[in-house]
Amino acid sequence: MVMLGQGGPVKVYVATRPVDFRKGIDGLALAVQEMFGLDPFCGAVFVFRAKRADRIKILV
Repeated sequence: MVMLGQGGPVKVYVATRPVDFRKGIDGLALAVQEMFGLDPFCGAVFVFRAKRADRIKILV
């Protein structure tokens, strides 16, 4: 777990497979449901990487 701010511990999930970075927020929320089987509004942090692994996107 990682401490972010003063709200207490937050779970951070990192996708091991790259995602298409043309996806917007809705596409990433769908990826959370498909990859992790979780609700994207559960309060966790989700980290995605590009195919070349030179960029990341974070969904909070």
